[in-house]
Amino acid sequence: MQIVVEEIEKSYATVVAVSKVSFTITPGEIFALLGPNGAGKSSIIRMLVGMTRPDSGTITVQHLAQEYDHVPRRFLGYLPEDRGLYPDKSVEKNLLYLAQLHGLSKGEAEVEMRHWLEIFELSDRRKEDLKQLSKGNQQKVQLIAAVMHKPALVILDEPFSGLDPINQEKVVSFLKTLREKGMTVILSAHQMAMVEKLADRMLLMAKGQVVLAGTLAEIRRQAQPKPEVVIETEQAVSPEQLALLFPDLTINQHTATRFSLYLPTASELSACLQQLLSQLNVQSVSMQSPDLHQLYLAAMAAHAQQEVQP
Repeated sequence: MQIVVEEIEKSYATVVAVSKVSFTITPGEIFALLGPNGAGKSSIIRMLVGMTRPDSGTITVQHLAQEYDHVPRRFLGYLPEDRGLYPDKSVEKNLLYLAQLHGLSKGEAEVEMRHWLEIFELSDRRKEDLKQLSKGNQQKVQLIAAVMHKPALVILDEPFSGLDPINQEKVVSFLKTLREKGMTVILSAHQMAMVEKLADRMLLMAKGQVVLAGTLAEIRRQAQPKPEVVIETEQAVSPEQLALLFPDLTINQHTATRFSLYLPTASELSACLQQLLSQLNVQSVSMQSPDLHQLYLAAMAAHAQQEVQP
């Protein structure tokens, strides 16, 4: 499934929720939609699935040689942030019921359910009421419900919520499996380390506007973060010494013998090293690339600063 969004806008009363947002999602990719609460992510998802319509702009969905202005329900798997299963019913009753709502026969639903329960190590819990499961296991059941009918597009809103690190990694493997099966995935999450492992491309938003977009490498180029140099010294260095040595640089001191310098450009590294070696006994020097979490925070801070400027 391919989705092309062009210059969509959406307002509610006096609030502009989405402002001239454009992006393309290609078949079989994991596309991350990122941003703080109120960024416009949910408004975009509601427009993609046809719950609301854009005030202006277009959404074009192409699948099986057909074209639509939103994702038809029969092609959609959806994990909402507010979960929608039946806590007083068993795991299997929840899954079989929802799969049959999506058009699977009982036999087909049983086969799919067995497969996914085994993947998530829940086969022995299928007869238990959902409310008897931990929050993390309930989350896994909800994930299974979203994909049992083999949708062309899966929208996952906070899929890592309530999961411990081990189960977060299982969800990472689960999402990679969906991609291998050719499903297109839209992922909205706050766990940047998980998103960085998964997303082919991403869209960072703030207050309805696109802040950064593209692959992780493209976002790094757009963000143009200051190069970070991590230095370890043999002797302790005080903050006052570092401030005297590098009065024009931002410094982050991690320990008495380890600190980071943030250079204006990578070309400043040679002069910085000369200064270091002339004054300190340096044990190691390494350049660090910012991870998605750091890029996200920097982008949000830069966007907020632009808003307050006259």
